[in-house]
Amino acid sequence: MQTIPENALLWAGFVVFIILMLVLDLVIFNKKTHEIKMKEALLTSLFWISLAIIFNLGVWKFLGPQKALEFLAAYLIEESLSIDNLFVFIMIFAYFQVNPRYQHKILFWGIVGAMVLRAIFIITGVALINKFHWVIYIFGAFLIFTGIKMAFNQDSKIEPDKNPFIRLVKKMFPVTTDHRFGHFFVRIDNRLHATTLFITLVMIEFTDVVFAVDSIPAVLAISKDPFIVYTSNVFAILGLRSLYFALSSIITYFRYLKYGLSAILAFVGVKMCISGIYKIPIGISLAVLVGILGISILLSVIVPKKVTSDE
Repeated sequence: MQTIPENALLWAGFVVFIILMLVLDLVIFNKKTHEIKMKEALLTSLFWISLAIIFNLGVWKFLGPQKALEFLAAYLIEESLSIDNLFVFIMIFAYFQVNPRYQHKILFWGIVGAMVLRAIFIITGVALINKFHWVIYIFGAFLIFTGIKMAFNQDSKIEPDKNPFIRLVKKMFPVTTDHRFGHFFVRIDNRLHATTLFITLVMIEFTDVVFAVDSIPAVLAISKDPFIVYTSNVFAILGLRSLYFALSSIITYFRYLKYGLSAILAFVGVKMCISGIYKIPIGISLAVLVGILGISILLSVIVPKKVTSDE
């Protein structure tokens, strides 16, 4: 496995590239606070997906076809599991009644925080697997359990008052519902108040931490190269904002997608658990991932939904 010092130029180049993209996004593309419409979201999604593909071609050229396939599979897993985040994001924004024009700002800073947290998780996960190989079987069993739980868990509730981070914020700052100007903090009567926008941001970050506990072990089943794991994570979460605005109005119609995601987690968990006996080739893993996603989306489209009396 290549270490960070051996890939110093690649790491430095990638970090500089991501910083430039974030500055470009914040300063030029979204200089003015506005509501992201479907057309803009689709074009931006296409932009980030195209960048990921171009980056993957660069991985193929400089690191070889095996690493390129690992990146593609890891990116597909992260992108797929990130879709599950969208359901939660929709509920969080609806719960706090966040104006659509401020949602991009919250997701932008949420992604900046997510990139830092994911780096910590990945470094820790790789170090654990390298030093204690048996940890991979714990990760695998956890993913299988999570996949099964996801398939049978029907109710998802947003309960911010029970969130320890929200409680901590409320102990540190008084909270106001005044977010007319799109700020995370406002000064009222010479006292600093946190707004519901900041509370929403904390919830978004907490949600990403929860999902990272599932997704990072899943990607580590594909590759143990920190560069491949982290870059695939970053490209997936960078495209998540655009994907949210593009799919938020229609994603609830993909009712079988959750079962597809649970199957992906279970498959990756099995892959990790049997890695000591048989290593599933990366090409087969990629085919299985694409097949599961395709079938779950196709079933959502062609199988009519049963309408209950309440609906």
